[in-house]
Amino acid sequence: MERPRFRIYFLHPRFWPLWLGLGSLWLLVQLPYRVLLVLGRGLGLAMYRLAGARRRIARRNLQLCLGHLDAGQRERLLKANFISTGIAFFEMAMSWWWPQRRLQRLAHVEGLEHLQRAAAEGQGVILMALHFTTLEIGAALLGQRHTIDGMYRQHKNPLFDYVQRRGRERHNPDATAIEREDVRTMLKVLRAGRAIWYAPDQDYGRKQSLFVPLFGISAATVTATSKFARLGKARVVPFTQERLADGSGYRLTLHAPLADFPGESEAADCLRINQWIEREVTALPEQYLWAHRRFKTRPEGEEGLY
Repeated sequence: MERPRFRIYFLHPRFWPLWLGLGSLWLLVQLPYRVLLVLGRGLGLAMYRLAGARRRIARRNLQLCLGHLDAGQRERLLKANFISTGIAFFEMAMSWWWPQRRLQRLAHVEGLEHLQRAAAEGQGVILMALHFTTLEIGAALLGQRHTIDGMYRQHKNPLFDYVQRRGRERHNPDATAIEREDVRTMLKVLRAGRAIWYAPDQDYGRKQSLFVPLFGISAATVTATSKFARLGKARVVPFTQERLADGSGYRLTLHAPLADFPGESEAADCLRINQWIEREVTALPEQYLWAHRRFKTRPEGEEGLY
């Protein structure tokens, strides 16, 4: 996909409210990092009180997945999760607009050698990530250390799409934004020995999915990770990131490539991935994106969970 280009059309009055909002956000994000954390916390608490539909979805997901916690514990976790989401709003803007040197000071990277080794061997990598609230800044910080391509879904608003793509791609001068449905290009990029950010932890419907347990619940799980690894002759390197509680930045962890993957069957691979998801989410539940209806698609005959 070609680089995003500015169009005179973006100056049309219909875009002026968005320009005003983006300009205000740009000004806010020039504040010190710890001030932005405080502002994000306030925004998250406001979202917790006002975003009723998303709050109900997240609360239901916590009940389904972390039912061993009592109701009070889950509600405190829910509030912390909305705070994390509020902070993520400013992290998005930081990753788009902060000077790269300022961003670099927040990154604590572990396991980069896994990507470097694969690149030296001309081996493609599926950077298997999760939808943590920190995903935007995590990808930006890693992109400063190693070129990564990404799956991309075009935004409906062309101006926001331009700003978003430009902000994301500035960290990777030769990065490729691949349309989510463009399987041919993804395989071509993997076979060329590049690394692609890919997250298999959301519900994309029945097509190309198998029902595999996740937190003990049948979940429509995409089989694409196995297919891409096999057809693209690629390694699967799990990637996680964490916002550090002491305000010093973010820990990015590139884990060792999955051994013997793909395995004996797509179902076994999906189960293995879901078990990894369970471990990582359980370790950092307040920073996971619980507001997604992960169990929306149900097996035939089962009632909806939301």
